Amino acid sequence: MSDQLKNEIQNRRTFAIISHPDAGKTTLTEKLLLFGGAIRDAGTVKGKKSGKFATSDWMEIEKQRGISVTSSVMQFDYDGHRVNILDTPGHQDFSEDTYRTLMAVDSAVMIIDVAKGIEAQTVKLFKVCKMRGIPIFTFINKMDRQGKEPLELMEELEEVLGIQSYAMNWPIGMGKEFLGIYDRYNKRIEPFRSEGDRFMPLDENGRLAGEHEMTKTSYYTQALDDIDLLNEAGNDFSIEQVKKGELTPVFFGSALANFGVETFLETYLQFAPPPQPRLTQDTELIDPLENPFSGFIFKIQANMNPAHRDRIAFVRIVSGKFEKGMNVTLARTGKSFKLTQTTQFLADDREMVSEAVAGDIIGLHDVGNYQIGDTITSGKKFQFEALPQFTPELFVKVTAKNVMKQKHFHKGILQLVQEGAIQYYKTLHLEEVILGAVGQLQFEVFEHRMKNEYNVDVRMEPVGNKIARWIENEEDVKESMSSSRSMLVKDRYDNLVFLFENEFATRWFQDKNPEIKLYSLL
Repeated sequence: MSDQLKNEIQNRRTFAIISHPDAGKTTLTEKLLLFGGAIRDAGTVKGKKSGKFATSDWMEIEKQRGISVTSSVMQFDYDGHRVNILDTPGHQDFSEDTYRTLMAVDSAVMIIDVAKGIEAQTVKLFKVCKMRGIPIFTFINKMDRQGKEPLELMEELEEVLGIQSYAMNWPIGMGKEFLGIYDRYNKRIEPFRSEGDRFMPLDENGRLAGEHEMTKTSYYTQALDDIDLLNEAGNDFSIEQVKKGELTPVFFGSALANFGVETFLETYLQFAPPPQPRLTQDTELIDPLENPFSGFIFKIQANMNPAHRDRIAFVRIVSGKFEKGMNVTLARTGKSFKLTQTTQFLADDREMVSEAVAGDIIGLHDVGNYQIGDTITSGKKFQFEALPQFTPELFVKVTAKNVMKQKHFHKGILQLVQEGAIQYYKTLHLEEVILGAVGQLQFEVFEHRMKNEYNVDVRMEPVGNKIARWIENEEDVKESMSSSRSMLVKDRYDNLVFLFENEFATRWFQDKNPEIKLYSLL
């Protein structure tokens, strides 16, 4: 591999933004794109009145509700680095999509609302990052609003999430009295809404050099007291601990006011890891710099361009270099083919790409060849470790309101199921369609997209909460084992699955049929 290619790979930074809904995830993404020159005007999520929508929210339902329900991919250049941001759904009903996205990144940025602190969804997503050992950078947002005391938030980080923290900067005041941030790392103060210089230097004692109005306030004095406390009793900064995901650098700012964001971006790029090796199913480590092209599909999205009814498979390049027209092998089927129609993204804006390297995300035009978790390689054939798939908890029976639209109905379901947000089942003889999902909102999005993208109105009849269990020894299963409390269905791969009414029904079935070995997904 040439030095130039190694250098290109080392300059990649690929991260996901994780947070609870409304913490400011999409707004921060917009501001980062603004600094990268990818957009000229940042729309905010709450831009419904102005008609401006966030660049990273491309689906119609996202614009209507002001939430992200898909993982958008955005790329920009900044300060010699090529940055790939994966903006994940914040809503808990889409946690499966988010989990898979976290498998495709090398680090994560966690956003915390200063008023709310650490919320339930943040804890869930943090645990996935922790499990993978990926570095986590924390941005405490909305400092221009009243919220919790900074020291209380730092304590919460350590106690609730069980990770050490190091404040890279520190707020001076809060809410209406927010005066700026004391930058511990760069040894300067960045004033909020200042007409003068962007930064003010500190003297050798860590105090503002020269006369300034800020020094006469109690907020400045309080910030200095807090920093003295952090210097004496706080954690030491350790890049090694950051890389292992054991210590999170903490930044304060306001994404909406675009304050503290550029300082965060510059420091993040300095410490975030380049593309990391990935494990195969045979526990071999694939090094980005030592191997020819390889990648895995972590997401499939239908109808990103509704006019073309297209479908895109999102590939995280793990090693080597992609070149348009290159021959690759799909590990699952052993088939070889040329990669010709490939794209890169800024939400729904796409451009054809002829080259990309490890760390980048590219989109492959998909006519039904790919599945989530597929591995593609240009060298020896292998399979990367499996991506997580959740066991659904909610189920609905789905039919088309207009029986004349059966063809569109089945095509729509098939395409949307391949995206992985909903799971498909059918009853054994009548082949009635049952969909399973982790959360109710997924069904609402499914219904909306069937109508808007496939022109099919659907009727959804709740089947209720069920416990889905797959079967190791299918040959021992008899249809007579199926009942109203233990419905036997097939999944999209024709595997048999029992849908149990509740835990009691599951235990009763196992006691009665001990020879049947059941298992669940995640």
